[in-house]
Amino acid sequence: MTRADVAVVGSGPNGLAAAITMARAGLTVHVHEQAATVGGGLRGEALFDSEVRHDTCAAVHPMAAASAFFREFDLAARGVALLQPPITYAHPLDGGGAAFAYQDLTETCDRLGPDGRRWRRLMAPLVRHSTGVTDFLLSGQRSLPHDFAIPLLLGPRVLGHILRTNGLRTEAARALLTGVAAHAMGRLPSLPAGVIALLLGHLAHATGWPLPQGGSVRIAEALAEDLRAHGGMLHTGHRVTDLAELDAQVVMLDITPRGLLALAGDRLPPRYRRALGRFHYGPGAAKADFLISEPIPWANPEMGRAGTVHLGGTRAATLATENATVRGEAGEEPFVLLADPAVTDPRRAVGGRRPLWAYAHVPNGDPRDPVPLITRRIERYAPGFADTVIAARGVPAAEYERYNPNYPGGDIGAGALTLTQSVFRPVPAWNPYRTPLPGVYLCSASTPPGPSVHGMCGYLAARAALHREFNTTRVPHLGPTDEAVVAEHSRRTS
Repeated sequence: MTRADVAVVGSGPNGLAAAITMARAGLTVHVHEQAATVGGGLRGEALFDSEVRHDTCAAVHPMAAASAFFREFDLAARGVALLQPPITYAHPLDGGGAAFAYQDLTETCDRLGPDGRRWRRLMAPLVRHSTGVTDFLLSGQRSLPHDFAIPLLLGPRVLGHILRTNGLRTEAARALLTGVAAHAMGRLPSLPAGVIALLLGHLAHATGWPLPQGGSVRIAEALAEDLRAHGGMLHTGHRVTDLAELDAQVVMLDITPRGLLALAGDRLPPRYRRALGRFHYGPGAAKADFLISEPIPWANPEMGRAGTVHLGGTRAATLATENATVRGEAGEEPFVLLADPAVTDPRRAVGGRRPLWAYAHVPNGDPRDPVPLITRRIERYAPGFADTVIAARGVPAAEYERYNPNYPGGDIGAGALTLTQSVFRPVPAWNPYRTPLPGVYLCSASTPPGPSVHGMCGYLAARAALHREFNTTRVPHLGPTDEAVVAEHSRRTS
């Protein structure tokens, strides 16, 4: 295989972000992906018929609308429309009750009644400083934020969320915020979960929780197209089993610490191997895909306008369920996240058939089929749902890493979001991307700033490698380029 300046292993959003950053710096880049198609957690497929496409991992993308990498990459200019649902997210309660988060903060506060003032006090300052808050939390936190008000904004709010849910008194508002905190897939309440609740919670009222028109694969396609336009090469269906296979000056690995140990073996110093071996993986996601014949028959009809739904019940029930899952206890009523993409993107429904995306939080490595578990959870708030199901497929947590090796035991976050691992991912180091091996870097969600489709792990790792390995501090332009610029780049690198 032709020698490259940079070899990237893994084509998830972080691997592609790293590859694009390197290619736009004028380097030759080869990406190696073991699957038949690129994208990692962005992939999709027609599971049950040829017309309805399902998102096989990620479906809703608040970080793709907010992160610095994607802001500059500019998905909209590349034909990828990020569609906002009528209601950002919702949390049903027994008896037909529900709480709703709208992109409009005022509408949300009005609907929360006596807790509306408290919700505004919690979210409004973060919304006003949204770009600074997001950029700080997605920076890896190795430097001070440009806006020095950010730590003052975050500190009291995170503490308030942990201690008393910021003083929220109604069950609806408390459940609404706790459902967002549960995205941390860890112990509740905790500092990392508090940060996640405020990050995702305020984004619901800022850049939103959009779905890409046509499915998540559209983001992967835009990334791959840009890489090819700048001379990068994609090798799919190629599983790298040893670092010795890669002929490149720099290697960027969009893999977990477990994957690095497998690829590098005894080449790594014993101390670093031991540190990687201590890296802890969190609870698993058990995924279910449904093909349904009509919209979900929610007991509360307004639920049918929500882009994302959290099925967890009351705050107390969500806390109990999530903490039991962390302890490895397999309950019958897991916390479930659900999205009906056709609510936001009506073209996803074809001929009366529509995809339904859902996953349950379960213990790491749980072998149970999630379809019955998730069906029961939906039926609790939408009686008659089972009658709308045309077909269903379940992927137990224990099998999820067959789809993507970066999900050990179903951990779609590529590492538990504990307090220590929220900052020191994968090991305590000032430069967490660089490994002890010359020219070898990690760029996966196992590095800062952690999971979600934001591209920042790959982007920050690429910048670190450009500085150290290629002696450049120039940050490549990531925005769309005209055909003349791309042609000139191809001429210079041919």
